[in-house]
Amino acid sequence: MSAEIKLSQSTAIRLEQARGKGMPEEELLKAIQAKDVSAFDAVSEEEYRYNEFFSYADEHGENLEEAVKDGYRITFNTRGGLGIWLEKAFKVQPEKDFTVGEGIVTGLQLKPEQAEVLAKRLASNWVITESKDVPAGQELTLKLRALV
Repeated sequence: MSAEIKLSQSTAIRLEQARGKGMPEEELLKAIQAKDVSAFDAVSEEEYRYNEFFSYADEHGENLEEAVKDGYRITFNTRGGLGIWLEKAFKVQPEKDFTVGEGIVTGLQLKPEQAEVLAKRLASNWVITESKDVPAGQELTLKLRALV
């Protein structure tokens, strides 16, 4: 990847929602290339629909195809949005698998490869401040950069 692909938190949540609901990468890429909103009907949720997915990405210069192929970094994470993105990306549940507080996420247990993805995707306003080995992989603490 020559230049880092940046996506809004909203776009990243929708991409991970599609992946998490079993949309194969090839189908995801076909839908993006064709700008076919209806291809996302099966993975759409009331809170996260795809009606504005392509127009928003175009308007904000988000390269969806490259993001799917090469990865991306979220431009900015709110604490609530970070919790939702973690849920969609890693199939973890807030208050069960991790806790979101004021400027901190604690108790997040991920497999090592998931922790690596998180480190690449996490917006620069958050940092991983602690990582300890646990039977499931790693237990991470994330903090708002301003609080570190």
